[in-house]
Amino acid sequence: MAAATHIGLIRVHHTLPNVAVSCPLSSVPRAVGGHCRLSKLPKRWMNIGGRNKTSRRLILALGASFWAQFTSMAAKRDGKSFVASAKHKGVVEEVLKSVEWPEQFPFKDEDFQRFDESSDSLFYETPRFVTHIDDYAIEALSKYYSEVFPPSNTPGVSMLDMCSSWVSHYPAGYKQERIVGVGMNEEELKRNPVLTEYIVQDLNMNPRLQFDDNSFDVITNVVSVDYLTKPIAVFKEMCRILKPGGLAIMSFSNRCFWTKAISIWTSTGDADHALIVGSYFHYAGGFEPPQAVDISPNAGRTDPMYVVYSRKLSTAQT
Repeated sequence: MAAATHIGLIRVHHTLPNVAVSCPLSSVPRAVGGHCRLSKLPKRWMNIGGRNKTSRRLILALGASFWAQFTSMAAKRDGKSFVASAKHKGVVEEVLKSVEWPEQFPFKDEDFQRFDESSDSLFYETPRFVTHIDDYAIEALSKYYSEVFPPSNTPGVSMLDMCSSWVSHYPAGYKQERIVGVGMNEEELKRNPVLTEYIVQDLNMNPRLQFDDNSFDVITNVVSVDYLTKPIAVFKEMCRILKPGGLAIMSFSNRCFWTKAISIWTSTGDADHALIVGSYFHYAGGFEPPQAVDISPNAGRTDPMYVVYSRKLSTAQT
């Protein structure tokens, strides 16, 4: 199947693979700041069944019965698969509608492995004062936030920016009495002007969030949900610390540090990513059915931007 991928911060446009793809780390090109792009992976990187000891498999391991329903659903939409392309606005928004979820979480442990399993603390030790999506996507996300956030300076509102850094992409001038950042690099968090406090924490090592039950009105996560290796544990914690009716917003594009993104993310495409994030909400429990929104400003021409969101059920137990 076709694949168009940018590596460094890579741009992922995979469709669901039928084969395991191995990418030798030594063959990945390097650029200033660790960021580079490729329109397609060269054939020498598509080492199907390769024996290179330094490579690892990037494979989607969803149950066949789970994906069969989406093949069937796609056939009813003029034969166009959800996962074939997300360039046409609306494809991502459709994928979470009327989902019949399997009884059990359909992913395996190997789906949450990464090419680089070294310490995340080491990877994020050096601050990166850069943005990981282009200006058009940033503007689109900030605009979306302005439409769904509580008004600035609303009494009693608390917000959490999870996997935060030196910028949260909140609307210009946005303020609340309490906006907490949880991230990996203290220097980045110190520079974030929207935060009133921060915690340095590796959620892959310790997914337990250091907050009381029912503490936050809104939780955001910008282009980082693809790095979570224990997503169900993290989403359970999100549900615990959200106030009843609280809003969780996971946003993502088609870029990532590919060596640190989970296998199932690097093996799949935009619409699949919405389904994956939606599954986290569903299987964590305590959330309303998740919904997906395509806020891409210039489909196919600039960085896409997607949101999967849900609210904590008013009856959820914590």
